[in-house]
Amino acid sequence: MKIAWFCIPAHGHTNPTLNLVRELTGAGHQVFYFSFELFREKIEEAGAVFIGCDGQDFEMEDKENADRVGKDKAFATELLVSSTLALDDMTTEKIREIRPDVIVSDSVAFWGKLVAMKHGIPYVSSTTTFAFNRYSASYIEETPWDIVKMLFAMPRIEKQIRRLREKGYPVKGILDIVQNDNETNTIVYTSSYFQPRSETFSGRYHFIGPQIRPIRDRFEKTAEKTVYISMGTINQNREFYRNCIRALGKTDWQVIISMGTNPDHFRDLPGNIRVYESVDQMAVLSISDAFITHCGMNSASEGLYFRVPLVLFPQTPEQGAVAKRTLELGAGVMLRSISEEDILEALDRVLFEPSYKENAARISDSFRSCGGAAEARAFLEEIAEGREE
Repeated sequence: MKIAWFCIPAHGHTNPTLNLVRELTGAGHQVFYFSFELFREKIEEAGAVFIGCDGQDFEMEDKENADRVGKDKAFATELLVSSTLALDDMTTEKIREIRPDVIVSDSVAFWGKLVAMKHGIPYVSSTTTFAFNRYSASYIEETPWDIVKMLFAMPRIEKQIRRLREKGYPVKGILDIVQNDNETNTIVYTSSYFQPRSETFSGRYHFIGPQIRPIRDRFEKTAEKTVYISMGTINQNREFYRNCIRALGKTDWQVIISMGTNPDHFRDLPGNIRVYESVDQMAVLSISDAFITHCGMNSASEGLYFRVPLVLFPQTPEQGAVAKRTLELGAGVMLRSISEEDILEALDRVLFEPSYKENAARISDSFRSCGGAAEARAFLEEIAEGREE
């Protein structure tokens, strides 16, 4: 089986796929992974053939553009179309050369879905967030103003759709691109238990659980309670970190902070607190008793996999959906503010009220009982065999 795989230039969307890529290549299948130079090494380590999309006037590599995408749907559509058309000659040549049996594309790497439509190849969505339909979409809050802005943007969006049609992409409207339905073959990297409204998705959706990589560097547990704090690489709110250090420096807990950037500006730390630019997150979570997190899907899933209750501090609508579901299942509390008092109050609850740990363990059990990469491989093989028939 030959698989063409498309992903956006983001660690949080690439990393969850690599275990499945290893599963596929280990079974003798060929994976041709369209991505960006930053990710070449880890993709090739997983056994895939790396195909670079760099140098194609691909505007989604620009961080300012990436930040604007989530806030401006018309701009996002223009960027999607421009990016798809920038890649068109290269992807058309490569797809004709590879002749893949299946195209797997990240759920927001829409150009992969468009390539599958253009060349008539079975498409599978790789969904590293929650799966969203009209039921689960309520977990992402959209204001009336957002809807008004979308209506005003529709003429601009239709213009972009025409550009795609002119290049041979059989697209009727924006929903053809951005919306999956119950007929869309989909791999979701969570459990049906953690997925909001999972009962509304068809059997074409395979909830394979988060793909947790092995621990590389052991961390020593030095106190009865260990608190881990990580807000990913985006949030550099120094006041938040200073308040954490001041509040938790008065406790006898072991505190590990991963900054995502150079931490040299934090000096004269209390003896119980260690600040790092980055850590082996699996190793730290394996000894942690509480996790203050921005609620990125990967980070939250990793914490819950290790049965660690969460203090929830989401920064985006997608992270808000993860926080809302965690709250519903009783495995975390929302951080009300970044004050020292609220930080301590939230941690006291998840550390000393047993229900949070118990509910985190239930989610962990649901992750561990999923079919994982082996189930996803069998699913892809079935799709490829169906095409041959």
